[in-house]
Amino acid sequence: MATIDLLLTNATVVTMDSNGTIMHDGAVAIAGDRIVDIGPSSELQARHTATNVIDCHGCAITPGLINAHAHVPMSLLRGIAADLQLDVWLFGYMFPVEGTFVSPEFVRIGTLLSCAEMIRGGTTTFVDMYFFEEEVAKAADLAGMRAVCGQSVMRLPTPDAPSFDEGLERATKFIEAWHMHPRITPTIAPHAPYTCTDEIYQRAVALCAKYNVPLVTHLSETALEVEESYHQRAGTPIEYADRVGAFKVPCIAAHCVHATNDDIKLLAERGVGVAPCPTSNLKLASGVAPYTKFIQGGVRTGLGTDGPASNDDQDMFSEIHLAALLPKGLSGDPTSMPAKQAFALATSSGARAIHQEHAIGSIEIGKQADVIVIRMNATHNSPSYSYSSDAVYNQLVYTCHAHDVRDVIVAGQLLMRNTQLLTIDEQQVLADARRIAHDINSFLANREENLLDKVLAISPVAASEIFEVQIKARITPEDARRIEAHVSTPPLHLIRQNSRTQYDTYFMWHDLTQGRIRLREDHRHDANGRTPPYYTLTLTEPATRIEHHVAVQLSRARYTAQANHTERFYREYFQPNHVVTITKERRRLHITYKDTEFAVNIDTLLNSPHPGPYLEIKSRTWSQRDATAKAELMAEMLTLLGINESTIIKHEYVDL
Repeated sequence: MATIDLLLTNATVVTMDSNGTIMHDGAVAIAGDRIVDIGPSSELQARHTATNVIDCHGCAITPGLINAHAHVPMSLLRGIAADLQLDVWLFGYMFPVEGTFVSPEFVRIGTLLSCAEMIRGGTTTFVDMYFFEEEVAKAADLAGMRAVCGQSVMRLPTPDAPSFDEGLERATKFIEAWHMHPRITPTIAPHAPYTCTDEIYQRAVALCAKYNVPLVTHLSETALEVEESYHQRAGTPIEYADRVGAFKVPCIAAHCVHATNDDIKLLAERGVGVAPCPTSNLKLASGVAPYTKFIQGGVRTGLGTDGPASNDDQDMFSEIHLAALLPKGLSGDPTSMPAKQAFALATSSGARAIHQEHAIGSIEIGKQADVIVIRMNATHNSPSYSYSSDAVYNQLVYTCHAHDVRDVIVAGQLLMRNTQLLTIDEQQVLADARRIAHDINSFLANREENLLDKVLAISPVAASEIFEVQIKARITPEDARRIEAHVSTPPLHLIRQNSRTQYDTYFMWHDLTQGRIRLREDHRHDANGRTPPYYTLTLTEPATRIEHHVAVQLSRARYTAQANHTERFYREYFQPNHVVTITKERRRLHITYKDTEFAVNIDTLLNSPHPGPYLEIKSRTWSQRDATAKAELMAEMLTLLGINESTIIKHEYVDL
């Protein structure tokens, strides 16, 4: 009799091999990190002497589940923000929190928390994309799991690399240090076409080719991403990835929700593994991936959970369940995704998607001993039937839950026995997670109460001069023509002039102490027509008003940032109580009077019951004394320009 390390007996063995072999009252023999025998329990017990025998009566033995796309350290960000558009969720919450808190310790604790959750749910292999990926690798190794660890690289600064050059260097060192590990596959993960450059992808491909590791990336997650890719890159994100060489090496492409028919053909031809994430794709309203088209088209197809911040769990049974139901509901065809095929997405097909079908994904002699034991006799899982060879798949897909997993084995090592974790100090990890969560909670609570903090979280700002002096007056078209002619006549001197159309959106709150935010789209005009617009976001805090003879002096903090997002993004991010929009044609004249520079604006408000025109004379300064002097000069200028004081108004346009 051969001596082996572990013998699992008396179970329904669901092998997920190419023949769909199922053994009732079956057994699995394990020696070292390999499966060495499969067959009826009585025969294996006669053939082998085992150091450890585990009775699996009332259970199923299946391959360990494969989570083909995740951001495992983000378990620490679970539940932070929900019911938001993807860009608001990402740029308004995830990136600011990550930029503040992500560190090696954050990544280590978050990964251990995720590993504990995944092991409990029967996941034995995961594909990750995050920062400080060496900490993910260390934690996964400690937990005993199998992992593909993708070091994220973006053209934007990241928590572990202020530039993409440093990100590429970090990825290179990480791969060099880990590429011989038996369970950890280190690699590089260009985040997505919209956050990377051609050079990043090309250098990432070269690195993957050198070390024979797969490239990990996001592709075609949202319809907007695809639409923008057509405009910016003359093709879909998938076509772009192929063009820059991302498919010259084994590639794992997350999401692919909006893959076109041509994309699907391309993915199949290039052997790309795709990893839709059903729960996350639904929660973020990204859509539903074309699962059946992928499978029918011969695409290597798996399933992922995505990050816990957008899911909010790492339960592969839930993903399998959704993958079985969604194609049925959308197509009206109950046969479109059989239970057996849905379960394969997280096992045998999932192994193909991450390019490890030679080692994992099925229970076969010679493969890695990554198996799980699932209790099939709980109340919600009873009774069970065996009249059909496929009946067990119905039970696994439609009635089983993550908490039904009893034992987990990876590479022959028990990671969980009788629902008790053996490689992770779960209570310590939970305590560490609560400590970090407390700090994040305080950060977000303070930020939500302060508009400046919210602006700073998404863009660098520049403070403007704190004192602003201005005169506004209603004028006639004749006044406007006369003013334009007069500003070139001494003692006034015209420096420069331009015309522009400005679209201003004001976000305002009932609590006036919060200030207000203006989003401006500014189109300048020159001899050749409009120049490309530029966008700014300006926060003005409540002002202290000082009334001069005709001018108004405002003392207030004012911060301006470049606006990189849509109006809809800012509306959802700042959540104002009401919004006011103003469109105006502006003639701007920069002049000097008595060696002091002023801006003279002649404005016409469009689509307004009070269109004007209006005269606005304005200047800003850091000095209160200077502000008072400028107010006096403005009064003199008003007389020089022939404007009657009775036309003065002392309100902003938004307050009219």
